[in-house]
Amino acid sequence: MTKKNIPRPTESELEILQVLWQHGPSTVRLVNDELSKRRDVGYTTTLKLLQLMHEKGIVTRDDSSRTHVYRPALREQETQGQLIDRLLEAAFGGSALKLVQQALGNRRTTREELDQIRDLLDNIDPHATPSATDTPDELA
Repeated sequence: MTKKNIPRPTESELEILQVLWQHGPSTVRLVNDELSKRRDVGYTTTLKLLQLMHEKGIVTRDDSSRTHVYRPALREQETQGQLIDRLLEAAFGGSALKLVQQALGNRRTTREELDQIRDLLDNIDPHATPSATDTPDELA
């Protein structure tokens, strides 16, 4: 499947995909139980969504036994990348800087998250100079 052919999951479908990515192959019951922890959702609603997702190619279904088991047909990282690309273009005019500024400005970011972001940026840019907080051991 090319990037353009990857189905675009709806918000409800993304919730289900999150459950499948986290728990692996799952029955409708397990998916519904996990969704119900966050909001009120009926079993038949979850079943119908999974059936529609199967028709769209977003999930696969093993129906070799009475209880159907669903698996994500989309990889988590590819789906996230597609969604970010779409958001970046639609909401931020393609500017990664504006996206990051908005993301970091709209919620409290922990020290640990900021450190991880700094590490990520340092690894993306091999010409970045070490920060003043780096110790000689970290630079080796």
